[in-house]
Amino acid sequence: MKHIVIIGDGMADFPIPEWNQKTILQYAKKPSMDFLAKHGRSGLAVTVPDGYPPGSDVANMSIFGYDPAVYYTGRSPLEAVSMGVQLSGNDLAFRTNLITIGNKDGTVGANGPDLSDGYILDYSGGHITSAEAKELIKAVDKALSTNHFSFYPGISYRHLLVAKDNFGKSCVFTPPHDVTGQKASDHFPKAVKGDLESERAARIYLDMMKSSYEVLKNHPVNVKRVQEGKLPANCIWFWGQGNAPKFETFAKLHQKTGSVISAVDLLKGIGICAGLEIIDVPGATGFLDTNYAGKADAAVEALKSKDFVFVHIEAPDECGHLGDAKKKLQAVEDLDAKIVTPLLRFARDSHKQGEPVQILVMPDHPTPVSLKTHTSDPIPFVLYDTRELNADNVSVFDEESVKSGSFGTVYAPDLISMMLKADDSC
Repeated sequence: MKHIVIIGDGMADFPIPEWNQKTILQYAKKPSMDFLAKHGRSGLAVTVPDGYPPGSDVANMSIFGYDPAVYYTGRSPLEAVSMGVQLSGNDLAFRTNLITIGNKDGTVGANGPDLSDGYILDYSGGHITSAEAKELIKAVDKALSTNHFSFYPGISYRHLLVAKDNFGKSCVFTPPHDVTGQKASDHFPKAVKGDLESERAARIYLDMMKSSYEVLKNHPVNVKRVQEGKLPANCIWFWGQGNAPKFETFAKLHQKTGSVISAVDLLKGIGICAGLEIIDVPGATGFLDTNYAGKADAAVEALKSKDFVFVHIEAPDECGHLGDAKKKLQAVEDLDAKIVTPLLRFARDSHKQGEPVQILVMPDHPTPVSLKTHTSDPIPFVLYDTRELNADNVSVFDEESVKSGSFGTVYAPDLISMMLKADDSC
């Protein structure tokens, strides 16, 4: 039996007033996801345990079957693994976003405001390209790296800082996508009160952010972007620190092989830690322009030699962070048409040839457009088996309909084991 897990990152949402209080999943045209609900079994899954931040790191670890209470050490170390950056001992990895700092009215002047007076206009530097971002991170590394701090370029706005000796581990750093539109100085690194080492670290990380702003705001890459009517990626922003993770492999836990298809380092890092094959798809961007067809084709190809394939689509989450309901609607409908539909077709054809297939579809967490950030609410999921065993009375896939599903509410790290129980029964 083969297994497909499709993750629509941030796909769940809240009711939207101008759409008759429907959520995006309720409003979207998504015939394939609705088919899975009608012929499969549905429920709600808790992907974020109590006491943990509702980040994609925690939520996706849960979907992969890894309990965050056992395995979680922070987001950035997972991305470091994907980037090939080795962490050892007390090395501390930080996600380093390239962001846009500007005026409260949304403008970015020739020189821009002082960082302390500036506002976070965009957590992604206008979704800067990887090629442009690499030039900017190289400039930051040249100006700021020391024997204690090293910068590494990643994909688009997502980059990495590695600090020695757990420097700054106790400080509080705020994800920029949680505070877009707010004054930057309200969310500068915060120290543990009364801890002199923590206070020193917070000052040093803030100094690096301020220095990066001076390096980047008139960098040729950003000058050109402004001339082209794009937002400049004119400052770095630290968050998500942690030490190297230690996972049991997926094969050891489940006696199954698998692959991961994603455009983002976080998901690739989880996959590498789990001992899964990472498939890089040309043109996979993590946004609306991603190569959907390439991802679907790669998933089908992977299942020729693997038991599981995890297909991750980032676009709904990105559009949620932008607060753009129309773009998020497009992301959900594209996911249904360009990922779920061809993989459902493959699954049913495979079943006709004697190989049953299961498809699990779910978000990792909600990213409501009204909030522009994640929440920890339980998320809808549907598990479809081409043998159509024990289908329940849910007829469409959305946040409300699945509440009457036969699974009820489950803890997400248990979902993989639940899939395999059905495997054992075939």
